This record gives sequence, C-alpha cells and structure tokens, in this order.
Amino acid sequence: MSSHHIVRDDQEPALIIANGASCSSELLGQLLEWSPVVVVLDNAIERVLQLDIKIDVLLGDFDDNFNPQIYKEKQFPLEIIHVPDQEKTDLEKAFDYLIEKKHQAVNVVWATGKRADHTITNITNIVRYRNKLKIVILDDHSKIFLLPNKYQKWYPKSTPISLIPIGKVTGIFTENLKYKLDDEALQIGYRTGSSNEVLEDGIVVINHRKGDLLLMECTD
Repeated sequence: MSSHHIVRDDQEPALIIANGASCSSELLGQLLEWSPVVVVLDNAIERVLQLDIKIDVLLGDFDDNFNPQIYKEKQFPLEIIHVPDQEKTDLEKAFDYLIEKKHQAVNVVWATGKRADHTITNITNIVRYRNKLKIVILDDHSKIFLLPNKYQKWYPKSTPISLIPIGKVTGIFTENLKYKLDDEALQIGYRTGSSNEVLEDGIVVINHRKGDLLLMECTD
C-alpha cells in the first residue's frame, strides 16, 4: 500500500475511511491515488495506520477517552476535527466537513459490513446530501450512489444493477435492462428493483419523476 496519495486536484473526489468492514488493498489503493484529501473517522485510525496510509484529517467525537494528539507526529501535518454533536453520525460529520471545505464529491469505504444498523444508516443518509455532495459508497462487492432524475451510462451486457428506493419512488422508466420499468413505482419494504441486469452492451437509461432512488452495482 502506498503511504501517500499522489494526486492533489480538488476536482477529484475526496476519500472518507469509515469504521465498517475493510475493503481490499487493490480498491483502497485505486481510490487513494486519486484523492485530494483523506478523512479518517476516529474509531478507524489504528486500522488505517497499520496499512501505512498518509491521512489528512482525523475526525470524530473522540469519546471513550480517545486522544487524537498522539497521532499528530506520525501523520504530520494532520488536521484534527473534533465534532461532539451526538445528533449526527461521524460519517455525517465528515460529509459536513467536506461541504464546508467546498468539495463536490466523495468516495466512502469501510462504511458497510460489520453492524447492520450502521450499514443501513450510512447508505440511506446519502439522500440527505443530495444537493450538496456527490457521495459514492464502495466495498469489494458494491458501488452505491444516488441517482439524478435522469441517468445514462454505458454498461457491458449482464452487469448486475439494483434499483433501491429510499421511501417511495414514482415514475420510473428504464431502457436496456432485462426487467424493464415503464412508469412504475418502487417502495422500500414492498417492491424494489433488486438483481436486475444490463440487457446488451450499451447505454442504460434510468429516469424517475419523484423520490430518492439508489443505484447499486453489485457483484458476488
């Protein structure tokens, strides 16, 4: 694992390392190479340091007698952000920090796996930042992001795609998916668009009129 990310372009997505299940070194290395800033949540810091990663920001509520100052020398220069607000998760606080710093996009790893409550909260909280920050959550099996009302992207044939509504989503139209949706609705707990797939090599179109719709590119 490279100890330093090498690209310092604020137009590239930042990287947040949360405290869920670890991802592969290959995925983490790819994201680090293009990240202008790396933010680590406090409870993940020891695991991150074992990977010899240079980080920029250590952020959290620093509870349970956590002492962030001991990492300053190892990670100099390190910005320490203490946010004691218990009304938000540490991941939400990291999103707020990046928005304040004028970042437009962020990749998030180690945000899934381990505790199911944390995984669900981390994924569904994407919608709160719809108009402020483009968020992509990644692990070794999934890439998760919130769809705009009109979405088009080229995919190879048989790519697994799941459409997961947060609440109810209406007016969904798709093109080039095996199971086509034609002005239909999805609602969490009742009907989702899980385990669809790309019909042929080419552009996939997914449009919806109202609601928050997640796209998950998932592999086994």
